[in-house]
Amino acid sequence: MKILRGTAQANPNIAIVKYWGKRDEKLILPFNSSISVTLDEKLKTISTVAFSEKFKEDEVYIIYKGTLKKLETKEELEKILPQLEVIRKIAKTNLRAKVVSKSFLPIATGLASSSAALCATALAAASALKLKLNKKELSILSRLGSGSACRSMFGGFVLWEKGTNEDGSDSFAYQFKNENFWKDFRILICIIEEREKKIKSRKGMQQTVATSVLFRKRIEMLPYIIEKTKKAILEKDHRTLFEIAMKESNNLHAVLLDTWPPIIYLKDLSKNVIEEILKFNQDGIKAAYTFDAGPNPVIFTLKKYVPPLKLILKKLKIKNIIVSKVGGGAKVLKDCHLIDKEGRIILNF
Repeated sequence: MKILRGTAQANPNIAIVKYWGKRDEKLILPFNSSISVTLDEKLKTISTVAFSEKFKEDEVYIIYKGTLKKLETKEELEKILPQLEVIRKIAKTNLRAKVVSKSFLPIATGLASSSAALCATALAAASALKLKLNKKELSILSRLGSGSACRSMFGGFVLWEKGTNEDGSDSFAYQFKNENFWKDFRILICIIEEREKKIKSRKGMQQTVATSVLFRKRIEMLPYIIEKTKKAILEKDHRTLFEIAMKESNNLHAVLLDTWPPIIYLKDLSKNVIEEILKFNQDGIKAAYTFDAGPNPVIFTLKKYVPPLKLILKKLKIKNIIVSKVGGGAKVLKDCHLIDKEGRIILNF
């Protein structure tokens, strides 16, 4: 039986202005627009999607650090199965799929691994079925797996428009500056914990929307913050941008604390990083901390400040620090599959 294969690579993105909370759970439509920066290939995810009559049901696997894991629970599959259904509908096929994603970033730790995985999966599936989709359409397709995945379709600095249409047709991401625009911009990924978080983002968002009083005020202010952030990036105004990033991170986690029951992602070491970055900035803003839905700090800075920052972080006993440049967008890979022509998984390719 013929197997249709496609493989793609995508890099995770880190939000500067965060997405948190959906106005439509099924279509993954956000309450607010968001801005992100795409990481480089050190932290990529590669996904192969194969379709065939020989597959009796959809199967999804993840490879991380050489270990293969099959996703089997409803919670594990709730993002990708609806995405596959939409892809099949577009392609007018009923073929079941086998999906294998190889991640170079810890999974479900608040470091946006799902943004890369579900973006790569959308592009790989479209490639396998030879769908002629443009970047806007692929961004929307990625969004149906994970909201932040729509931003990983593009490199550089990216804006995800929240949109207003009920069908989600105007909720997509676009690049407003490419990966070569700000050459000395750096992102430090600090991995302090690799365990999966207890409260996944999807559930946490639902709790926040239902219970947080501060969330409503946050939504009111974000259009202004978005414009201010975009302006700071376009002008390469790192001081303004870094201040916005820290305040935005603080605001998100204040909203999480205001959620009931409260959602607490930050650990003592996370807070120590905040204190050290504030000290580092006492004579002028040179770096910014930011936290998504997890304890792992991300630091925005410029190339010249990376060495002193690494020393500070190492003194805090943070051993795993990954320095990333601004990275490129998702791309199709040829002759580099995680599934062979017989439908078998290739663990090391």
